[in-house]
Amino acid sequence: MKTIKTTFLLALILCFSINFSNAQQAYQIHQDNVKPSKFMEYEKIAKEFNAACVEHNLQATWFTAMSNDFKYFYITPIENFAELDERPFAEMAKAMGDKFGDIFNRFDTCYDSHGTYIVLSDDELSYKPAEDDKSRQTQNYRKWFYIYYTPENAKKIREGMKAVKELFKSKGSKEYYNVYRNGFGQMESYYMVSLAATDEIESAQRGKANEEVLGPDRYETFSKVMNYASRMEEYTGEMRPDLSYSPKED
Repeated sequence: MKTIKTTFLLALILCFSINFSNAQQAYQIHQDNVKPSKFMEYEKIAKEFNAACVEHNLQATWFTAMSNDFKYFYITPIENFAELDERPFAEMAKAMGDKFGDIFNRFDTCYDSHGTYIVLSDDELSYKPAEDDKSRQTQNYRKWFYIYYTPENAKKIREGMKAVKELFKSKGSKEYYNVYRNGFGQMESYYMVSLAATDEIESAQRGKANEEVLGPDRYETFSKVMNYASRMEEYTGEMRPDLSYSPKED
């Protein structure tokens, strides 16, 4: 039995290692599911906390996003699982004393659930020409498509995602997107497709123009994904530079 447990744990570790090595970047995501009735109060506390981080020059970095259903995502790039053991807030909490705990006690009244998990970028499936990277950095509006699938369809749906990318490339599409996939801490398998734009209007205009560029071929190609999806969810949102944080440079 001990040998079986050891073998299982080794296989699990190797699986996680493969996930990291096949992905371009891993991200630790902390998600707060904020009550709509507490939205304004949460915003006030979040900005207060951000200001405290600036004041104490917290040695941590994250990007913040918000979805249209009042979910907040604090996104931290990580290189390995060892970084999850770090305690970047320890010195700040010590310096702030009771004020630090008070902020998080107030946060807790604003949501019924929250948690942390890992998401992995997937450059093999993303369609993002290098020359377009910088222009996208200033576009904070987002559309997110979550495509869920069961383990038995993992290979087929990945093949379908590759086919979609090839269609976009062959047609010279200007509708670029990034693909991410579930990592440690999540029970369901999915791909998340993220599209950036300046605002909702531009996003809709680009989407319509892209349909014309792809033409009728898109139906057959998209079916190679959708035929193997267990369900799909669509959200809109925005990146929040005002709630993002990085320490001052020396």
